[in-house]
Amino acid sequence: MATLEDLGVSAFINIVGAFVFLLLFAFLRIQPINDRVYFPKLYLARKRTHDQRGVRGVINLNLCTYLRFLSWVPGALRMNQTELIHHAGLDSAVYLRIYTLGLKIFLPIMVVALLVLIPVNVAGGTLLNIRKEVVFSDIDKLSISNVSPGSNRFFIHLLMAYVFTFWTCFMLYKEYSNVAFMRLHFLASQKRCADQFTVIVRNIPRVSSHSTSETVDEFFRRNHPDHYLGQQAVYNANRYAKLVKRKERLQNWLDYYQLKFERHPEKRPTGRTGCFGFCGRKVDQIDYYRARISELDKRMASERQRVLNDPKAVMPVSFVTFDSRWGAAVCAQTQQSKNPTQWLTDWAPEPRDVYWQNLAIPFFSLSIRKFLISIAVFALVFFYMIPIAFVQSLANLEGIEKVAPFVRPVIEVKVVKSFLQGFLPGLTLKLFLYILPTVLMIMSKVEGYVSLSSLERRTASKYYYFMLVNVFLGSIIAGTAFEQLYSFFHDPPSQIPRTIGVAVPMKATFFMTYIMVDGWAGIANEILRVKPLIIYHLKNMFIVKTERDRERAMDPGSIGLGENLPSLQLYFLLGLVYAVVTPILLPFIIVFFAFAFLVYRHQIINVYNQEYESAAAFWPQVHSRIIASLLISQVTLFGLLSTMKAAYSTPLLIFLPLLTIWFHKYCKSRFEPAFRKYPLEEAMEKDRLEHASEPSLNLKTYLANAYLHPIFHMFEQEDQKEETTVEVRIDKAQQQQQHHVRSSHSQYHEEESSITETHYNHQEERTSQVQYQYHYQHHHEENMGSQQSPPHFV
Repeated sequence: MATLEDLGVSAFINIVGAFVFLLLFAFLRIQPINDRVYFPKLYLARKRTHDQRGVRGVINLNLCTYLRFLSWVPGALRMNQTELIHHAGLDSAVYLRIYTLGLKIFLPIMVVALLVLIPVNVAGGTLLNIRKEVVFSDIDKLSISNVSPGSNRFFIHLLMAYVFTFWTCFMLYKEYSNVAFMRLHFLASQKRCADQFTVIVRNIPRVSSHSTSETVDEFFRRNHPDHYLGQQAVYNANRYAKLVKRKERLQNWLDYYQLKFERHPEKRPTGRTGCFGFCGRKVDQIDYYRARISELDKRMASERQRVLNDPKAVMPVSFVTFDSRWGAAVCAQTQQSKNPTQWLTDWAPEPRDVYWQNLAIPFFSLSIRKFLISIAVFALVFFYMIPIAFVQSLANLEGIEKVAPFVRPVIEVKVVKSFLQGFLPGLTLKLFLYILPTVLMIMSKVEGYVSLSSLERRTASKYYYFMLVNVFLGSIIAGTAFEQLYSFFHDPPSQIPRTIGVAVPMKATFFMTYIMVDGWAGIANEILRVKPLIIYHLKNMFIVKTERDRERAMDPGSIGLGENLPSLQLYFLLGLVYAVVTPILLPFIIVFFAFAFLVYRHQIINVYNQEYESAAAFWPQVHSRIIASLLISQVTLFGLLSTMKAAYSTPLLIFLPLLTIWFHKYCKSRFEPAFRKYPLEEAMEKDRLEHASEPSLNLKTYLANAYLHPIFHMFEQEDQKEETTVEVRIDKAQQQQQHHVRSSHSQYHEEESSITETHYNHQEERTSQVQYQYHYQHHHEENMGSQQSPPHFV
């Protein structure tokens, strides 16, 4: 068990580590060569160029910028909430509000707990009387375990439990109300978007004499005659997408070897075709990759013809559009058929949020997939109990020494013991959890969810249950077993509940070390971006040949709600559980919330690129899990007091979970509909205002290709490749001459802008002449297949 000295060692290591990370970040972020790593969002939005920095070369030689190395802190706080929503979206703004909610909840709780509960616990003195039976440290004297069994002091803990619960519920109510208002205001003020008029329809029944598109068209013309506008079929183009990815990889290698040959024209690059280039026949790499690309082009052309001409490639899924938001809302929020398993409708995700691969999954297999994944998640949770138990064995060396005295000479070395108990357990647990979010995301994709936002929310749900069972409950149960091995082996069975009740609060020391590793040093590592920094420079050195490649290399992705939300909810759980039991843990959580808020605000403004906008659809889950943390804290306190002979105070806790559940049901009925349904009143009002301001708006043209499958966009890009492709070759040997690269960069943006404008005008002129009807009959499909054009609005 970690002592006060061990925690001091852990705090020293993590604080020094965090400070070093921040200093490295302050130095690296002002170097021109790293500008695209620490400000990629501004580059992708065309809000930043190298010329704006006023710094030339690879290394920054302007000493004044080094004196302002903390300028990122006020820069992260300068943008107000309205500007932040406009810059990064409502999802990012609401995500940051979770950190401020943690500060609002735990700052007052910490002050009250430290002033009231700590003196009460210290005055108990119980642990000194049972020191031979239970392993404890000086920190445990500040917990509820130090209060004598049956003491009237437990009424103070009971009163604080009620106070903390009421305060948490009050802040949750205010925040839920604010976020719901922000969501409704955001949707009301949002510009016209395709998803406002579009509904996704799944499990479309097959009719023998009709194609899927004809069936959908007939159904909605009959049941929504006044507002139905049209529909876009969904095609199974996953095989073609895989071929495109393979071609991109081969093209990257071809570009690499061509650039290598341009630098050294006296020698053509050669290599072997076998494993990692160590075996197989020796070939000319340029000719080899050209031949492979040529062969792949033939396969892509064949697959392209199959997708366009095969009726089986049309999936029983469709994006149905309406001429008003009101019509789309009615369709999305009502049952369409007397058979509740057919014609299932829901709001369509915005086009960039669609996960196209899963639209090809047959609807009947979704239930089977979800069942199998549930079993896999269950198995994974219990599989991870093995490394969790190993981590707890590192954190509880005294209990192991009593059972295995022969390891004492190694463990008792002062530096080794402090490192093993104070720092290594938290670091080891963090490493074990590193790959888990990726595994859970793959599982969510297998389940068949059709939008990136729903995939992240489902991944967050799985990760939360994992953190709850393994990190929280697993650490407590395994840690208690390792700490009290002697008591478990020698005490009668009737004394085991008492031993557990005393030992549960003692796990606060382990969670303190975990918070310092994950919440202090881990957050500092987040702003340093070590992994993206290394990957970007490796790609820039070996892969990047054009400015488009450079943009792909620096793309940071989204903030990762699937991983970050469960981690945040774990901190809420720890804070609420230990607020009454071991209040000394609360300052560690306060430092985390404050530091993480500052870092992620900077990252959202400058780094992370928003992949989709769900208008804070994840907030009901956040609220529900904080409520679950409250209930767990109340049940934990109830079980703890019941083992400590608090017969008079324990029954009074029964009312607290009942009040919490009632509060949750009230909030759910009061606010959750704003996150699940779109008010018809709001839809009608927005339609009326739009018709008054834009009476000649042609929604048919606007919605024509909004939900066109990306494969068809690829077809159009290939047809217009010679007209729209402008690439700037980058010679790595000239990277030291940054002004040449910057001038080429500026010229590229001007040419790209003019070409994009020309292409847009061409598209607008072309689509303005179309008629709004679909051609899905077989002879039309064959005609379109021969013309190499996708079957959409024509």
